[in-house]
Amino acid sequence: MAIPESKNELIEAINKNYALLIKKLMSVPAQKAFEPLMQGHVKGSMMSVAQLVSYLIGWGELVLSWHAQEEKGQEIIFPEVGFKWNELGQLAQKFYCDYKNIDDYNALLRLLDKNKNDIIKLIEGLSNEALYGVTWCGKYTRGRMIQLNTSSPYKNASGRLAALLKKLGS
Repeated sequence: MAIPESKNELIEAINKNYALLIKKLMSVPAQKAFEPLMQGHVKGSMMSVAQLVSYLIGWGELVLSWHAQEEKGQEIIFPEVGFKWNELGQLAQKFYCDYKNIDDYNALLRLLDKNKNDIIKLIEGLSNEALYGVTWCGKYTRGRMIQLNTSSPYKNASGRLAALLKKLGS
């Protein structure tokens, strides 16, 4: 799918990539979800499917927090307080930790689903001009930043999961 250039295309991309992702996530045996079976976000590290889900939730929550900061008139700290764009591996590790106490795979999936729905609601409340008419973070529009942190990681995660499911024989 091409890079979204409108509100409708963005919503479509998120929903399409999420549908593919959740299908694969539902195919992962719950007893395997917390085993470090995949290459992690930091070179040389391994992660579990649960950590991958935590990573996706973490980025989705960041997208929502940027908009909450903006709504309150606060300066938006990109990507996150205490992290620079060249420290995304460490930020991924933070996301793993943020959700490590959730040991129920289905509860984690429900959080991911809620997060995706909250992002869709956010987008629905924005105009096409607000999403794609002006730059928002550096050279990127708001819509592009949302896409880079939702539908793109969903698609990447689907690829990782497809490889894992093949390895597991699922």
